[in-house]
Amino acid sequence: MLGKRIKQSEGYFSFIPEPFPPKELTEFSSEIITKAALAERLIGKLDGITHILPNADFFLNMYVIKDATNSAQIEGTRATMMDALEMKAGINVNDTDADDILFYIKALHYGIARLKEFPFSLRFIKELHKELMIKARSTHFADPGEFRNSQNWIGGTTLQNAMYVPPPVNEMKKALADFEKYIHNDNVMPVLQAGILHAQFETIHPFLDGNGRTGRLIITLFLYERAILEKPVLFLSSFFKKNQQLYYDKLNAYHNNRPEEWLHFFLDGVIQTAKQSIETSSKITILREEDMRKLQALGKREATSGVEFLQLLFRDPIVTNSIAANSMEFSRAGAAKLIERFIELDILTPLDENDKYGKVYIYRKYLDIFNN
Repeated sequence: MLGKRIKQSEGYFSFIPEPFPPKELTEFSSEIITKAALAERLIGKLDGITHILPNADFFLNMYVIKDATNSAQIEGTRATMMDALEMKAGINVNDTDADDILFYIKALHYGIARLKEFPFSLRFIKELHKELMIKARSTHFADPGEFRNSQNWIGGTTLQNAMYVPPPVNEMKKALADFEKYIHNDNVMPVLQAGILHAQFETIHPFLDGNGRTGRLIITLFLYERAILEKPVLFLSSFFKKNQQLYYDKLNAYHNNRPEEWLHFFLDGVIQTAKQSIETSSKITILREEDMRKLQALGKREATSGVEFLQLLFRDPIVTNSIAANSMEFSRAGAAKLIERFIELDILTPLDENDKYGKVYIYRKYLDIFNN
């Protein structure tokens, strides 16, 4: 028993957790164990493939942007991956929705760096939330980096008609203490533990806002901290976005004392996402080899600068003449010539053929791999 809904003096029903973890989350069915073992094998295969990718950190940048976009969209952000890339490149600086995506990216990179010197803990999660929310949309409601001191709810317009009411503050504090102890439990397969931590975090809902995005960051960063991933390349937000209603339904099943339903869904997501990421990595390798051959057929000097420029496009696939000039330390005329050569080689295409000034160019074949 994970907990039960108890009527509060104000008239609404709030979820009150039992001591955590309950027996159901210490003894698992053979089906769950088998599925978790497959998930961890596929994570290992994905992690191995990223090590043979040239400039893996450049490709990781795109995985992060895709995950950030899907995670923000789950919370109602309308911006797309392209909007975020344009804002990141300084091309579209007015889209506040895209800004949400960039804050998620900033928080993830902060988390990766912080875990090199600091343990995964409640304090770490609070720091992560602060990076995610400070100066971001809804910050004035979120109290960045601080657990809530008032009751929140999910769905509905009031506590009385809410779809789910998390624990009151005093019960939340007890649940968070149990949660932190569970983080350091070494008797559970890490992939199962990551799924349980996410669901329990969403059940506690300890922040006024940003719980969903923080909770999804926790999954990848926990697996990274446990060294299941040497590079944080497993991102589940696209799976959750694709199955958004089912995602909510299975989280509801979890705090309705049916945790195996959530774990099956979560592990299916890990397996599907790992397989797709392995396929994506393979497609990236093929595309890179094709475009490298085109560049190596040029004269030595042009090929050298072309290869360097191609590497930059794998990190940031949207470019302008001024971005190319600054990145390559070329004159504007030299950058224009380089871009023109990439258009001739069918590597870059104009984002909008009708633009006469300040044209934007896109590495479309590369972006399509992630969009598909």
